Amino acid sequence: MTKEIRQISIFLENRVGRLAQVTSLLGQSSIDILAISVADTADFGILRLLVNDVDKAVAVLRDNGTVCTVNPVSVVPVEGVPGGLAKVLGIILDNGLNIEYMYAVSQKPVSHPLMVFRFTNPEAARLAFSQAGVETLTPEEFLA
Repeated sequence: MTKEIRQISIFLENRVGRLAQVTSLLGQSSIDILAISVADTADFGILRLLVNDVDKAVAVLRDNGTVCTVNPVSVVPVEGVPGGLAKVLGIILDNGLNIEYMYAVSQKPVSHPLMVFRFTNPEAARLAFSQAGVETLTPEEFLA
């Protein structure tokens, strides 16, 4: 069982309808978007997605001329109490890990909020969380 969850990153021109085109294409291909994040500038954006079938999504996107990459991310349950996120971020700080970016996920049913992290060293991050007693989700657990 792998601990790596794969995220799709898509370079998008910042123009009206481009996000709708990509999400429609995925929807027409029966690909379920489980998490989404968009970071943008005046000219372009980076769309980050967690989907139920990464390989199929990448094939569909590339077949339709969309540039995308796949990166490993860590999905971490966070206690839904004041200080829950601070606890997770403390583990990251204590282990000298660098966060490239992060975003929140709403998952059904919500037992704990989930945070998606992209680290410069994913293995070191998983080890740090494990040693602190905080398990990252496997792809099977995330997709369940």
